[in-house]
Amino acid sequence: MASRKRTGENGRRGDGTPAKHKPAGAGGPGHVAALILARGGSKGIPLKNIKMLAGVPLLGWVLRAAVDSKKFTSVWVSTDHDEIEKVARAWGAQVHRRSPEVSKDSSTSLDTIQEFCRLNPEVDFVCHIQATSPCLHPFHLTEALGMVTEQGYDSVFAVVRRHHFRWQEVTNGSPELTRPLNLDPLNRPRRQDWDGELCENGSFYFSTRDCIMNKGLLQGGKVAYYEMKAEYSVDIDVDIDWPVAEQRVLRFGYFGEANPEVVRLMFCNVSGCLTEGRIYLSKSGEQMVSVNTRDATGIRMLQQENTEVVLLTSAVDSVARDLADRLSEMTGCKVVQVGAEPLKELKPMVEEKKLGWKDVAYMGCDTQDVGCLNLAGLSAVPHDAPSVAINAAKYSCHRAGGAGAVREFAEHILLQKEKAKAQLLSKDSV
Repeated sequence: MASRKRTGENGRRGDGTPAKHKPAGAGGPGHVAALILARGGSKGIPLKNIKMLAGVPLLGWVLRAAVDSKKFTSVWVSTDHDEIEKVARAWGAQVHRRSPEVSKDSSTSLDTIQEFCRLNPEVDFVCHIQATSPCLHPFHLTEALGMVTEQGYDSVFAVVRRHHFRWQEVTNGSPELTRPLNLDPLNRPRRQDWDGELCENGSFYFSTRDCIMNKGLLQGGKVAYYEMKAEYSVDIDVDIDWPVAEQRVLRFGYFGEANPEVVRLMFCNVSGCLTEGRIYLSKSGEQMVSVNTRDATGIRMLQQENTEVVLLTSAVDSVARDLADRLSEMTGCKVVQVGAEPLKELKPMVEEKKLGWKDVAYMGCDTQDVGCLNLAGLSAVPHDAPSVAINAAKYSCHRAGGAGAVREFAEHILLQKEKAKAQLLSKDSV
């Protein structure tokens, strides 16, 4: 394919490295608010905006990118639904509780953004981010905002390059013939000889308050586009998109600031994670638990990659010492009993190993685990965990406790480690 280098192509300079922009400051756009619209009444997929995608609520992917960009004065979610509000706050956003007037099926995005601006007169610039764009990264937002602060654009929106030949639609049964809209069939170009066309991908729209309130436009004044690579341009509208988007997100999504390759220690609860949470008693009073062989294999996979795994039992839901010893022998893991607040007892262990919490993965399943789930570089809960734990975790497993959840989280950790290695090699080769 012919090489084509353009300034800003794919959101990067022609040499492939991220373009550098100064932080917004004096002379910049003032108060820049990130705003995600997340109505509860989705017709295609009920509560689509908080449905789990690759272990994270759909809304969480773009909120993580917005917050971690550190370029916004404030980050908001506009919603009319209690559950969406809870998820938004858990992921670090403020909430604009929209009025019924802009929560109708007929309401437009502009209607809601204008209401937000009226209620927040301090906002000078709005970045409308669509929740259905889960492969958005902080550098996309940083570079697009740089076009505002450095080049003086009033509106900047995301596009993707498509190589689709378009034809005129005709009514079924009509004598009218279709015709090409963007090609000459006599000179049909090869893909490598055609630059393609720029199409909105819906990821984000930066707009001035003046454009929104006085001109009724999201794209007005001095307008520019920001081109994103195709792999980052994922838009979810219907259920059939979900499994495809999940695979794309696992490969190209943004998983946070913590570098997965430095995970050196994993804490995993026995009850509710490694097991289903039941303790069986034999006729003689001997305790027994069931451990899924897939989970045991997942632990060994981590150990082979030099990640120490420590199993946690709770003083509240205690496991007999001899059973703990057998679990240790079976898995090759140290088994530690913790109290009602695991964080207090695990902090000294992390410090003793001269690690930071960014180096730690944590798998829990209930309220007492929330502190560790929030603090750990990578954290997860089984599919059947309560909502308070799910909202605190960075990854929510498809599988339940005792049914492969530990193996799933182990694979997630190793996948992120491989991604980090690939990114490091890519940087070294530039």
